[in-house]
Amino acid sequence: MLALGPSHRFHYYREPTDMRKGFDGLCGLVRSGMKRDPLSGDVFVFINRRRTHAKFLVWDRSGWVVYYKRLESGTFELPCSGTPDWAQIVCLLEGVALNSVRYRRRYSRLAVSQG
Repeated sequence: MLALGPSHRFHYYREPTDMRKGFDGLCGLVRSGMKRDPLSGDVFVFINRRRTHAKFLVWDRSGWVVYYKRLESGTFELPCSGTPDWAQIVCLLEGVALNSVRYRRRYSRLAVSQG
């Protein structure tokens, strides 16, 4: 089954992307523009200048996968950081304004181990 989820790490490419780019072109952006390894299994998010198209590039053990979404109306809101989490990706895809989202406190292994 092909799926992305909260176990993935997401990285947002900050520059507008030409959506004609395929697997190799997007890998080049990851290597040269983001200074990351495209074979890491992380998900790399690209959005075009008009913010109507989004591509997600990920290596899945045996080959490349590109998820591609085109909006029929409206635009994607750009993530604030270069490393959005799963909740922000879902909000981005569903059209939820990220600056209006309020997060309730939840358990985090990281927070427990720090203090």
